[in-house]
Amino acid sequence: MSSPVFRLEHLFGSQTRARLLGLFLLHPGEAFFVRELTRRIDAQLNSVRRELKNLMDLGLVLERAAEGKKLADRKKFYQVNPDSVLYPDLRNLFAKLHVLLKQNMVEALRGHGTISYLVFTGRFVGRADVPTDILVVGDLDPQALGAVVEAFEKELGHEVNYTLLSRDEFDYRRQVADRFLLSIVDGQKIVMVDEI
Repeated sequence: MSSPVFRLEHLFGSQTRARLLGLFLLHPGEAFFVRELTRRIDAQLNSVRRELKNLMDLGLVLERAAEGKKLADRKKFYQVNPDSVLYPDLRNLFAKLHVLLKQNMVEALRGHGTISYLVFTGRFVGRADVPTDILVVGDLDPQALGAVVEAFEKELGHEVNYTLLSRDEFDYRRQVADRFLLSIVDGQKIVMVDEI
């Protein structure tokens, strides 16, 4: 019997609220306009506005007016309130919840071929020097991988860069000490599958 698929909205009651929280908590220094939020989390405008009000009422999100001389330039933008009493605990909780989302992604990929090696790196471990966030080695349908990553991005609320290598290409790159591959294999990473 397979375990149920974890979704953030199961815990937070609303997909929009869960995705907004994830976006704000994982980007604490950034401010977002409403339309940008709707695009980033793939949600309806009214739903985003409703959930922003709920998060502001809880003190988790702050609303600010952008500075501009003209009234039309004074759009409102939103960012997480790092002084909220809930902020540290929710940030830690979301970091742990992302482990479950990563496991969901791996399980979804297993249905589309074989995976020899799968690691999360780049933004998942705070490494801006790595040009990919996910490295997958195996025999997978690239379109299926793209669809699974797209669904994963929607859950996370941001885009991720990924690289798919065949086992032969991985072995060759390792043999010639390819800098890209070595930066991942020898660097900080979260290993989800290692059958190499």
